[in-house]
Order: sequence, then C-alpha cells, then structure tokens
Amino acid sequence: MRIVLGVGGGIAAYKVASLLRLFTEAGHNVTVIPTEVSTRFVGTATWEALSGNPVSNSVFDDVHQVNHVRLGHEADLVVIAPATADLLAKAATGQAGDLLTNTLLMARGPVLFAPAMHTEMWQHAATRANVEMLRTRGAAVLEPATGRLTGADSGPGRLPEPQVIFDAAMALVQGQTDYQLPLAGRTVTISAGGTREPLDPVRFLGNRSSGKQGVALAVAARNAGATVRLLAAHMEVPVPAGVDVVPVETALQLREAALAAAADSDVIIMSAAVADFRPAEVSDTKIKKRDDSADPVITLVRNPDILHELVELRNSALPNAAGPAGDHQLIVGFAAETGDSHGDVLAYAQAKLQRKGCDLLVVNHVGSDKVFGQDTNSVVILARSGSEPQEAAGTKTEVAAAIISRIGFELNHVSPRA
Repeated sequence: MRIVLGVGGGIAAYKVASLLRLFTEAGHNVTVIPTEVSTRFVGTATWEALSGNPVSNSVFDDVHQVNHVRLGHEADLVVIAPATADLLAKAATGQAGDLLTNTLLMARGPVLFAPAMHTEMWQHAATRANVEMLRTRGAAVLEPATGRLTGADSGPGRLPEPQVIFDAAMALVQGQTDYQLPLAGRTVTISAGGTREPLDPVRFLGNRSSGKQGVALAVAARNAGATVRLLAAHMEVPVPAGVDVVPVETALQLREAALAAAADSDVIIMSAAVADFRPAEVSDTKIKKRDDSADPVITLVRNPDILHELVELRNSALPNAAGPAGDHQLIVGFAAETGDSHGDVLAYAQAKLQRKGCDLLVVNHVGSDKVFGQDTNSVVILARSGSEPQEAAGTKTEVAAAIISRIGFELNHVSPRA
C-alpha cells in the first residue's frame, strides 16, 4: 500500500518515527512529507533513512514529476501526525501553501488526522469547528489522547501512541470510517502494586505483587484515549508518563483513595494485590528479639472489602448508576486464585464474582513462579452478565490490551442498570 505520511510542526513529531517504522515493517511504501516547521523538530535525513524514500516539502522539487498532484493521486492512504491546530485549520479551509497541503487537496483515498496540541488549543471553538468540517467532508480525525503535555500541564491534546494511530489507519483502509479511540473522554481509575501493612516502623506484611500488570493496564487505557488515575501501592516498576498518580501504602489508604476516585470514574479497575488482613496493633518502636522474652503473637484483623464497597457505592445510586460520562460505571476486579481439593481456580473465581458483584473479574492462576513479578501473564475474564469466559495470554502488555479492549466493548454495549 502507498502511504503519504504528513508530519506537522509539533514536538510530538519525534513519535512519528515509530509510526513510520510500523508502516514500513508492515510492508507499506511510505512517502514522508514534513512541513517546513516540523523539520526543526525532526530532520529530513531521519525520514529518508526510515522510509527509504526521498523527502521534500517543496512543490518546486522534482517539478517534472508534478509531485503536488502525483502524490495525492497515487496515495492509498494519507496520515497526518501530529495534526497541529495550524494544519487542521489549513486543511479545513483548503489552503495549498506547501507540498503537504497540496497533497491533501489532491488525495482521493482515505485521510486520517492524529491531532496533538495543548488542551486549550484543542478545545478552542475554532479548532472544534475545523475538526467538524473535516469529518463532514469524510476525513477521519482521531480524538487526542489525554495525559502529560509539553510542559507541566496535563489534559486532552497528547498525540495518540503510534500503535493506536497505526491501528486506526488500518481500520480506515478496511472501511471502518467511524474508528475512534475506544476510551476517549472516559476517566479510568486503576489500582496497582501490593499494599503493605506495618507491624512496626521497620517491618510490614506484604505480598509478591510487582505492579507490572497494573502499569500495563494504565498504559493501555491511556493509549485508548482515557484520562487515567493510578492508585499506586508498592511497585517494582516506574509509573508511566501521562497518568495521574495517587501513592498509597496500606489497604485502608487504598480504600480511601478508591472511594474518592469513584465519584468521577467511568471505569474502576482494582488490579492491586490488597492485603486481606492487617495487624490489630502497630508498634511505635521496632519489636525487639530478646533471648529472655517469649515469641511475639501477632493478631490480625480483616481489611475492608474495597471492591465490594465500590460496587455497593455504585449501586446505591440506582436507578441511574451512572458515571460522569452519563452511562454505566464499569467496575473490574482481579482475583489471584489457586485451586485446592474443594475446587479449581475458575470455580472459586465464579463464586467470588457473585460475592463481589463487579461487572468483570480478571482471574489469575497464581503460584510461586506464576504472575507475580513475571513479564507474562495468562488470565480468564469472567462477566457477571454470564457471557462466555474470555482467555487472554502473552506479555502483560498484550494481556492489558485485551482487558482494555473488552472494557471498551462493555462500555459501548452495556446499558445502564434499570
């Protein structure tokens, strides 16, 4: 397939190199047309090296080939990334001041814009009108992702990840003209890592969770267009860029953060490994080991069932039971299970799903060498609706993508509770 890849003059241009690589590795012939301003971020040598084709942004180069006409006519697909506010305005008003805008006017195949700009620019009435105009004329304009922008600010306006743009481009070529980021405009709260319950200032009760799966979920949700809030317990991996992080340590702290976050969340994913018990008493000083004293006895008390509380909080708003986006708030639980003589993993998981009342339950079969701390995972997704269990396996990134895809499907197909 012959693709024209137009590169706008924004700092996100550096990400487009990865998008170009996805196109070329898939076997497509890509001609890159950068705007003059964009070459101040990424030079033409980079585009030529990665595409294997000559690169120009002037209508006066190779005049004998009439490139300002030929490139648009021959293209099976035109992708603009980053589509800056300036480029969107020029495209909407039919300007033709350089090779890229000329090519857009000549294009007869599908055209995809992947916007990137600061939030205020994206939300400005002029930009919104330009986007609507382009969509009315048949172009596909993705919603930008939400997250950290150039400075310290965050919000909608971040360039969607290269894989997301690639998937949207392939869907567009296949006739899916309404393709959009599945979680665009949604707020997703995800808990990750393992809680720690202190015994004294030095010791704690903990678990083996590394936080890898929760972080992978946060990245997948961010890439799907969501505003992501990560309730981060102890983790062995760094938090991802472009998400809001709320640090927690204990189950009680996680409970407080989760209940507060529920107020504006469309989706809540409780993937953290939460301690079922905590010490009834916490010593203010380190518990000493002395030869002349008896072994300490530690009394444990139950921690609250945060997932069940979130479901009850959601259901208490019935008949509306709605998130801020105006439809069903989706709650997803995780179950780390082992089988025993009384039942297998799925039997215990099905019983837990009924007790908790969440919409989806992601089930892990855990063990000393499974799931915790590993880079791969294998899960079964159970639905309270009774639909067939869904299996997902692979890297934790791949499993996260499958879970987020299922959540997107549920949000678009599940009606609010009556």
